Amino acid sequence: MELKNLLIEKSEAIATVTINRPKSLNALNKETLLEMRDCFRELAEDRSIRAVIITGAGEKAFVAGADISFMQALEPEAGKVFGKLGHEVMHTIEYLPQPVIAAVNGFALGGGCELALSCDMRLAGTNAKFGQPEVNLGIIPGFGGTQRLPRLIGKGLANELIFSGNIIDAEEACRIGLVNRVVAPENLMAECRALALKIASRGPGAVRLCKEAVNNGMEMDLNRACTYEADLFAHCFSSLDQKEGMSAFLEKRTPNFQDK
Repeated sequence: MELKNLLIEKSEAIATVTINRPKSLNALNKETLLEMRDCFRELAEDRSIRAVIITGAGEKAFVAGADISFMQALEPEAGKVFGKLGHEVMHTIEYLPQPVIAAVNGFALGGGCELALSCDMRLAGTNAKFGQPEVNLGIIPGFGGTQRLPRLIGKGLANELIFSGNIIDAEEACRIGLVNRVVAPENLMAECRALALKIASRGPGAVRLCKEAVNNGMEMDLNRACTYEADLFAHCFSSLDQKEGMSAFLEKRTPNFQDK
């Protein structure tokens, strides 16, 4: 795949995807979204990858938003097509089999905040800024912000951010549950990689099923979700990795998972 706006690095079962448009603060235009969609579709099929990190090039921005210069001239139908593409990308990331960590360096505004919301975990540098400032442009969040943000931090706090267009710093984002933790910018990628490596060392099939249980169960009532979890739990006992993991525990050794 020839990529103009992304950098992809694979090592030790970790894929790091970098949005690489630093001159435009990594803003998401149509070309970038198409590359992201294809990239994550390929990663979904790559069983050698057990965790993914998403970040932005440069020190100023994770992703500063969707590309306003591209959106300015859009008519309603073209706006709908662009919005649907953004939703397709975020959905692909959210339901990627592998856990996805957002390494948020600098601005994560509009589409950038929505990109972070589509990830399973968010670690932020102390220089990070978050917000859904679309109302300042006369539009609403269009890549899932009005839906994922309330589900993550609650309706009242999400409404305040979305309706006001306020931008918050990393510490406030952590306080309200938008990010998992805040670290020094120079340590951000190392912290994300350490977390990714820890996840990658666990039973890969079990990790995939955990993500499936959380994502799908959140859309069910509690009784149905617990039944769903029980079915996935039972499925684990058909795997060789379950036998290996429990044998290793009883034998006081490190398990050698084979993803089987």
